[in-house]
Amino acid sequence: MKTLLIFTFFTVCTSLFAQDFEKVDPSPLDVTYYPAKAAKRFFESSPDKIAALNPKIKVLYSRPQKKGREIFGNLVPFDKLWRAGANEIPELILNVPVEIGGKIIETGTYSFAILPTKDNWTLYINSATDMWGVYTYDKSKNIAEAKAATVTSKSDIEAFSIALYKKSENTVHLKMGWDKTVAEFPIILK
Repeated sequence: MKTLLIFTFFTVCTSLFAQDFEKVDPSPLDVTYYPAKAAKRFFESSPDKIAALNPKIKVLYSRPQKKGREIFGNLVPFDKLWRAGANEIPELILNVPVEIGGKIIETGTYSFAILPTKDNWTLYINSATDMWGVYTYDKSKNIAEAKAATVTSKSDIEAFSIALYKKSENTVHLKMGWDKTVAEFPIILK
């Protein structure tokens, strides 16, 4: 009986600790902030410097790789809604109200998707979150949209990338690029 009890205990403990991790995703999750050093603000030397770096905007997104493929017009078709990355649709986390495409958006968490064409992208801000791709995307939940002309990058952008940077006083740009295509959308801080 004692041997059976020890064997059962060992079997249960081994199975608890032997749980498999999910395989590593080839399109890793990334984050970008405005201000850019928001995540490192607590390394600053004064409360004023820390407060100045409080995050105003945060974007969570996945970064697919080019891997020699033709991206826009092929892997990402023109005139078809795209999740702006891979895996889950990106999340736009606003800690301050902003204006995008002439619409005021209050603080909160939103998703966004892109409609790419040969010469421009349309950005759609949506109130639904936690979606895998745009398979269940509900356009009736769009709360803002903005259009931007695309430009050609001087060099290949291997991994889909998003950046937030200050363009001018109270205006931050949401910049996205992959392969040789880049688009930027203004976000006005309110």
